[in-house]
Amino acid sequence: MKPSVHHQTLGTLFFDEVQAASFAEHTLRFRNQHAATSVGLDTLSDDRWIEHMGRFEPFEGSLQKPLALRYHGHQFGHYNPAIGDGRGFLFAQFYDHKDRILDLGTKGSGVTPWSRGGDGRLTLQGAVREVLAAERLEALGVPTSRALSVIETGEALMRGDEPSPARSAVLVRLSHSHIRIGTFQRLAFFREKQAMERLVEHCLTHYLPETNAQGGAPALLQACAARLAELTAAWMVAGFVHGVLNTDNLNITGESFDYGPWRFVPTLDPALVAAYFDHGGRYAFARQADAVFWALQHLAGCLLQVGPEPELRQALLTFSPAYESAFRRRMLVRMGIIPRGDEFDDLVVELALSILQREQVDYDAFFSDLRARDRGWAHCESELSAEARQELDKQCKKYDRVELQAPQRPFQDLHDHHYRPIWTAIADDDDWGPFEQCVASQRALGQHVAPLHRVAAQGAAPNLTESLP
Repeated sequence: MKPSVHHQTLGTLFFDEVQAASFAEHTLRFRNQHAATSVGLDTLSDDRWIEHMGRFEPFEGSLQKPLALRYHGHQFGHYNPAIGDGRGFLFAQFYDHKDRILDLGTKGSGVTPWSRGGDGRLTLQGAVREVLAAERLEALGVPTSRALSVIETGEALMRGDEPSPARSAVLVRLSHSHIRIGTFQRLAFFREKQAMERLVEHCLTHYLPETNAQGGAPALLQACAARLAELTAAWMVAGFVHGVLNTDNLNITGESFDYGPWRFVPTLDPALVAAYFDHGGRYAFARQADAVFWALQHLAGCLLQVGPEPELRQALLTFSPAYESAFRRRMLVRMGIIPRGDEFDDLVVELALSILQREQVDYDAFFSDLRARDRGWAHCESELSAEARQELDKQCKKYDRVELQAPQRPFQDLHDHHYRPIWTAIADDDDWGPFEQCVASQRALGQHVAPLHRVAAQGAAPNLTESLP
């Protein structure tokens, strides 16, 4: 365990010291030993775990008081200068085994100056959903934060978007950064040029090792564009709809985090939205790349205060080609074939997308069957026309394959109809068995497709989550 206080060195302009909520009960519901190993917390007893993750006793050598981070953000296109960490805080930082910084951030840990009248709490269902989203995305090779801990806290919460009173929990998230695009927006809003320069240098030095630390704002923007292009492409290939791609929900390290109304597409549906309140489809499945680029444009606008416009404009324009390249590479690899690096790659990707769109075959089963097509189309044969199967087989034979062992058992998907019984078992009977089985299934899937991730990483933007064991 190697603690750090790096965020605190930025100064009080970036955070407010806060007091964690005091909870009447602490029932440990989820402990991520896999992620805890990366920062040396795996040896904690359950009692000590609860002291740190539920009562927020400081770790020696790390932050001694929780920090509610300050930021602004565009929420569904509307600028909001009144937001910040409203029900969470940063309470510890550690180095991983590659000397990269990892944050321990919370959700549901109490009110802060940015709670805007809210109770600062998280429902247990919200915590369960974040765990499952992070586990699924990790299994599919998507850069993501980890859900490190869930502790049920014994409070009854009133909510308008789920049956109430709802059970409460506090969640701890492990991520390489909680510095958001919205962090820069707040500094730009108040024209804090010196603080902006300090933040740019801080990010280049501590979070973006692939860049020239002396490259300034353009280097930062280009690195963020590359990482967010990789992340967005990974979402699309995984069939994931984040739901709320506001600028305060995108961080500079390119990790997916803060899972709320997420969904996975059951069949290819460009218009699928995750948030019931996204009436205009702003963050629909097929519009996610546009939303991320829009956010990067606002980051570029903030950086104009400390960087030259021509270089920032050039850095911004790297997003689209980086996204297209990452999407093509990841799509081919999920199909089980190694990209050739020529124009034929585009044709094969277009073929797969056209078949998925036309025949509305199960999205996840399509890829697993395609990778194992020499053993037969176990799940999609009745849904997929013989013509489509033959054309896919013909084109994929022109590629080298990524060899995978035959799975010993099916892996559990996470569409709406898979999630509902998991939560119902918890809500009605306090039965955590289906939840634990789902987590285990996602981890088994991750092990099964690990060879795909290794191939997909070739030529990819740096992925900090690779440093986790």
